[in-house]
Amino acid sequence: MNENTNSMVNEQVYDETQIQVLEGLEAVRKRPGMYIGSTGPRGLHHLVYKVVDNSIDEALAGYCDKIEVVIEPGDVIRISDNGRGIPVGIQQTTGLPAVEVVFTILHAGGKFGGSGYKVSGGLHGVGASVVNALSEWLEVKVHHDGKIHYMRFEKSEKVDGLKIIGDTDRTGTEVRFKADPEIFKETTVYEYETLQTRLREQAFLNAGVHIELSDLRDPENPIVENFCYEGGIRSFVEYINERKKVEAIHENIIYVSAESTDGNSTAEVALQYNADYNELLLSFANNIRTVDGGTHEEGFKRALTRVMNEYARKFGFLKESDKNLSGDDVREGITVVISVKVKEAQFEGQTKSKLGNTEIRTLVDNMISSKLMTYFEENPSVAKAIFNKALEAARAREAARAARDATRRKSAMDSAKLPGKLADCTDKDPIKTELYIVEGDSAGGSAKNGRDRHYQAILPLWGKMLNVEKSRIDKIYGNDKLSPVVTALGCGLGDDFDLTKLRYHKIIIMADADVDGSHIRTLLLTFFFRFMRPLIENGYVYIAQPPLYRVTYKKLEREAADEKERDEILEELGGATVKKVTEDDIVKFKISKKDMHFYAYSDEERDSILLKNGSSDEIQRYKGLGEMDKDQLWETTMNPETRIMLRVRLEDAEAADRIFTILMGDKVEPRREFIEANAKYVQNLDV
Repeated sequence: MNENTNSMVNEQVYDETQIQVLEGLEAVRKRPGMYIGSTGPRGLHHLVYKVVDNSIDEALAGYCDKIEVVIEPGDVIRISDNGRGIPVGIQQTTGLPAVEVVFTILHAGGKFGGSGYKVSGGLHGVGASVVNALSEWLEVKVHHDGKIHYMRFEKSEKVDGLKIIGDTDRTGTEVRFKADPEIFKETTVYEYETLQTRLREQAFLNAGVHIELSDLRDPENPIVENFCYEGGIRSFVEYINERKKVEAIHENIIYVSAESTDGNSTAEVALQYNADYNELLLSFANNIRTVDGGTHEEGFKRALTRVMNEYARKFGFLKESDKNLSGDDVREGITVVISVKVKEAQFEGQTKSKLGNTEIRTLVDNMISSKLMTYFEENPSVAKAIFNKALEAARAREAARAARDATRRKSAMDSAKLPGKLADCTDKDPIKTELYIVEGDSAGGSAKNGRDRHYQAILPLWGKMLNVEKSRIDKIYGNDKLSPVVTALGCGLGDDFDLTKLRYHKIIIMADADVDGSHIRTLLLTFFFRFMRPLIENGYVYIAQPPLYRVTYKKLEREAADEKERDEILEELGGATVKKVTEDDIVKFKISKKDMHFYAYSDEERDSILLKNGSSDEIQRYKGLGEMDKDQLWETTMNPETRIMLRVRLEDAEAADRIFTILMGDKVEPRREFIEANAKYVQNLDV
C-alpha cells in the first residue's frame, strides 16, 4: 500500500516544470470561454459582435457611417466599414505594424487613454485578437492612404505579412474569418435571426449609421437587409411596441437627453407607457447591452419614482393621506430604452453586463428629474393618462398585499404548509432535488409511483390555469392552480421573491405532447417569466420531452457482416443472442432478441427505427402521459441517464416579452398573424 502511495505522489510532482506560460494568443485558445463566454452558438456569434463593435467605435468617433456584415457560403464572415482604417504604420513598442499588433496581442488597441477614441465599448483591447485566436483563418484588408494593405493569419499565426495589394480611393477596414471547428465543436453555422437582432439593435443605438446584413449562403435566395434609424432609440421604443402589438396610452414617445458638464458622458432615454401590466427596460452603455443593469438603470428608476410622486402631490393625483407610489407602480406598462456613452466606462467583467460608473447615476437622475418633470407640466393630458395607470397599479399592489397576507395567515394556521397533492422527496438539498410539475392526476400518479423518491418530487396540476399575462399580481395570490406551485417552490413571487429559498434547482414541466399540453407549458412559462423570472435566468426551469411512440418487436432479428458490426449491435440491444453463420465461405452473425422495444421522440426517429429493424409488431402512439405506466415514464422521461430535457434559457428579454404578449395577451389578431407566420415550423401537431 505504501509503495503504491509513493508511486502516485511521484507521478504528481508539482514544481517549476509544471508552471506553463501561454504565449501570444495560446491562452485564448486554451480558455476561450473566458473571452467569449462559451464555445457554443452564443460564443460563435460573439465573434461577429467583437469585430462589429470596432466598426461601431469608429462610428461613435464620427468617422464611419456604413458597416456591412456578410455571411458567405461556408459560414465565412466578412465585415467591412468606411472608417479611418486600422493604422498600418510601425508601432514603436513592438516594432510591428499596428494592424498586426491589434490582431495578435491581447490588450492592444486605441482605447487605453490615447486620442483614438473618446467613447468605446471595447475597453479591454482583446476583441480583434480574440477573433483571430479562435478562427481557422482570418484575413484583414485596410484601405489607408490610397493603398489596400493585406494580412492573413491561420490559427492566429501570421502566414502573410503586411503587404500592399492594390490602390483605393476610400478608407476603411475589411475583416474576413472562418470560425475554427476545433474550438466551436457544437456548431460553426450562424443563425441569421441572431445577427439580425443584434445589428438592428446597433442601428437603433447609433442614429443615422447604415448597417447592412447579407446572407449569401443560398445563392438562389440571398437575403439583404439595411438597418438605419434616424430616430435612434425613439425608433427603438416604437419598434418594440409595434412588434408587441400593445396599445399605447399616449401617442408620442417621451425622449430626453443630457451631457455631463465635462463633456465626457452623454445619456438619453426614450419611453412609452402601454395598456398592459408588464415593464420592459433595456439599457446600454457604449452600445453594449447591460443585461444586469447598473448605475444608469439605478439613476433612471430612482428619478422616475421621485418625479412621479412629486408631480402627483403637486397636482392632486395623490392626497396628503395617500401613500407614495412605488417603483413598480410607476413602471407598470412601460417600455423604456436607456443609452449612455461614457469616456471611461467601468464594466463588471469581460462580459460587460453591468455598468459601474457612479457619475452616470447622477447624470441620468438629474436629467430625468428636470426634463421629465418639465415634460409632464407641458403635456398634462399625457401626465394624467400615465398617473391614472400608476394609481391603478398602486391599488392592485395594495390588493396583492392583502391577498398575500391572507395567504400567509392561512398557511400559518395550516400545519401542513406544503400542497396536499405534492409528493415531496426525502432529500432536502435543493442542488440535488427536482420538482416535476405534471399535467393531470393520472400522469401524476404514474410519476409518483415511478420516480426516485429520494430526490424527485411530484406536483400534479389539474383544470384550467390562470393566464397571468391578462392579470395583475393580486389575482395570483390564492389562485388554486398557481398557489400550489408557489408554495411548493418556497421562494415566493413578485416583491417577496427570494431565490435563496428555492427548494428545488430543477423545475421540470411535464405535460402531454398535444395542444392542451403545449398550452399548459406556455401558461407556466408565462407565469415564471412574469413573476419568477430569476428561475429562468438562472437555468432552473426545464421542459420534459416524453416520447411520441413506443415501437415493439416480439422478436427482433438483425444481421452483422463482421465482428465490429456484431459488437455494435450487441451494445445497442443488450442481452441479445448471437448465432454465427457461414454462407458460401462468408462468415456472418445473426443477432436476435425477444420482447424488444424502442422509444421515438419524432416521426423521423420512428421511421429510422423501422428502417433499421424492419416492420414492428406494434407501434403505440402516446397521446398523453397517463398512457404510460410507471416503468415506461421512468425509463423515458424521469431517469437522468436516459431522459431528454430542454433547459429554458432567456437569451433575449425583449423577444421573450414580445412573444408572451402576443401569444397570451388580449388581442386576437397579432396571435393569428404569429401562428400563420410560424405554422410551417410546427411538428407533431396532435389535434
